[in-house]
Amino acid sequence: RIMRPDDANIAGNVHGGTILKMIEEAGAIISTRHCNSQAGEPCVAALARVERTDFLSPMCIGEVANVSAEITYTSRHSVEVQVNVMSENILTGAKKVTNKATLWYVPLSLKNVNKVLEVPPIQYVRKEQEDEGKKRYEEQKLDRLETKQRNGDVIFPIINPEPHTVGYSQSSLIHLVGPSDCTLLGFVHGGVTMKLMDEVAGIVAARHCKTNIVTASVDAINFHEKIKKGSVITISGRMTFTSNKSMEIEVFVDADPFVDESRGRYRAVSAFFTYVSLSKEGKPLPVPQLLTETEDEKRRFEEGKGRYLQTKAKRQAQMQQAAQH
Repeated sequence: RIMRPDDANIAGNVHGGTILKMIEEAGAIISTRHCNSQAGEPCVAALARVERTDFLSPMCIGEVANVSAEITYTSRHSVEVQVNVMSENILTGAKKVTNKATLWYVPLSLKNVNKVLEVPPIQYVRKEQEDEGKKRYEEQKLDRLETKQRNGDVIFPIINPEPHTVGYSQSSLIHLVGPSDCTLLGFVHGGVTMKLMDEVAGIVAARHCKTNIVTASVDAINFHEKIKKGSVITISGRMTFTSNKSMEIEVFVDADPFVDESRGRYRAVSAFFTYVSLSKEGKPLPVPQLLTETEDEKRRFEEGKGRYLQTKAKRQAQMQQAAQH
């Protein structure tokens, strides 16, 4: 679809959240189709996880986004979908890949939303494809478990914080989940949640450096629990790490299920977003150093630094590999 002004920020770059929402919609369509391809209970595919995704180049107002999705692996109860996003300048015909993402879905029964159904297997062209897919499946399963274990954090407001501290830029957004946010089962679309998370992360980044900012990448997004229609969700974001040219922001979503009073507030989604600061000409700008004050902030900064160096090393290894080929 064509990118409109309401899809973009003040500088005319399309919001990362808008692109994440389109990616999720494509994944939900293809995996729901596949899971209903054989006779059995009707179901809807629900998003469980998005692997790390890099925003390879910004998309602008007036460009056309082409989103294509393909199922690359199925386990007994989950589907792996690979999604590619291309931007097309319809005036010049120029095309470029802007995003590549991997998503995991689980099929939920239409009759009983707590029942996960079996996934019809796909046919692999080569045995290696199945083995590689199984390896990715086991890795993401392990990572989801680790992420869930460190999910007790809460963000508290800070009075009169100093510029460039964690408290200065941290932000929260409160949203009432309405029918337009939900799937046929009455639960929030993964794409809606990701768009709100990107908005909060963008506010944190903009507050920290007071320039035009764009989403550079998103680390794995884990959907721990479903969010029901009528819930009030709080999306909170805080800066965890800064390098010379990038900012890492931790975002989590907590749900208050007001409709179901038997249940208390719970952590539904968590992820790390990385942003870069750009000049009016779209060139990268240096990022102000994050000032850490508490022991927890210092620990989170070091953990963020570890993730940053790991990603950097991985990218360099890929570039070397590409150069050898």
